[in-house]
Amino acid sequence: MFKTPQKVELLAPAGNFEKLEIAIHYGADAVYLAGKEFSLRNFSQNFTLDELQHAVSYARKHHVKVYAACNVYPKNSEQNLILDYLHSLGKIGIDALIIADPGIFMTASKVIPQIPIHLSTQANTTNLKSALFWQTLGIKRVNLARELSLIEIKEIALHCDLEIETFVHGSMCIAYSGRCLLSSFMANRDSNRGMCAQPCRWKYAVVEELRPGQYMPIAEDDRGSYMFSSKDLCMIGHIPEIIESGIVSLKIEGRMRSINYLASAVKVYREAIDAYYDNPENYVFQKDWLYELETVSNRSYSTGFYFDDPHQISPAYENLRNSGKKFIAKVTDKPKKHGIKIEVRNKIFKGDTVQVLGRKGPVKNDRIHAIFDDHGQSLAFAQPGSMVFVAMDNVCYPNDLIRRDDKY
Repeated sequence: MFKTPQKVELLAPAGNFEKLEIAIHYGADAVYLAGKEFSLRNFSQNFTLDELQHAVSYARKHHVKVYAACNVYPKNSEQNLILDYLHSLGKIGIDALIIADPGIFMTASKVIPQIPIHLSTQANTTNLKSALFWQTLGIKRVNLARELSLIEIKEIALHCDLEIETFVHGSMCIAYSGRCLLSSFMANRDSNRGMCAQPCRWKYAVVEELRPGQYMPIAEDDRGSYMFSSKDLCMIGHIPEIIESGIVSLKIEGRMRSINYLASAVKVYREAIDAYYDNPENYVFQKDWLYELETVSNRSYSTGFYFDDPHQISPAYENLRNSGKKFIAKVTDKPKKHGIKIEVRNKIFKGDTVQVLGRKGPVKNDRIHAIFDDHGQSLAFAQPGSMVFVAMDNVCYPNDLIRRDDKY
């Protein structure tokens, strides 16, 4: 059994400052984010340079590391812009730079040698010799290709000095290590430059040449066929195997996902990791962890390529699944005279039965007994976008999330 010398890192996405706060609140050890350009998530809000400086300062106060992604494959015309951007990241003092392109690696090594460099999964590192190649060049960490099994990952971790990082939760791309051309062909949006239109999630059917207009589903499904759409990755049931494999960082996908998704994922993996380290020999998987992860939208969960199970990597022939629990508000301040201050995201009513997702411990059932405005005026309901106070039974803290079961 191979064990990492220190506690594994929980690495969470931060697509904007609010998501950074949520990731840190629910227990991330590190976050990955990006500037307005040069990353693979251009449709995430991302950060200006000033916002990046603020993000790093905020994270440092909470003893959380910040890794900045610059993992596009740039063109000749962008080289000077990237050079300026790397200089700026060096001044800000990020904890690591995530790259995929050898050219960016060469430039970063020269202009910001004090910043450790992590290799993106986009670089397609699928074997030990490739890992050793990057190690000799000075890469500190490699995010291995998602196509590898746990046995292959363990072999790489055991025979090199690189830090090994892998995805453990979130959406998976249908293309090899995320290197996809579907979006470029079908929507003129380059997925390898952060503009993927996700055509792998679109509905498809076949049309017979002599029967134009007759769309026949490829699978027996009355909602269409999602022949390219992969199931979501979820390794919450295998935390001991992951930790004992030599992986040092467990990465959650989703810079463009909601704070509701982020809170649930970070909270659950934080609890599972801590439970393992508290008592490795008697670690017990909690069914509530999987239940919590199923409260957010997903395409059904799988273990991806980790265990070489072909059933786990078959396409997801169904729409997004949702438990019916709707995210309705975020706590924004400590309790005041009028109650708990919240930012409303979906319409709420006096008398609503709700759940509070706190930083630690089980989800708490509660009820909104009253709603007040800033002047203490009682309200029957509150609209999305408003800031109100609510009276509830449980004590809540800033960045706790409140949701309601709308299934019925």
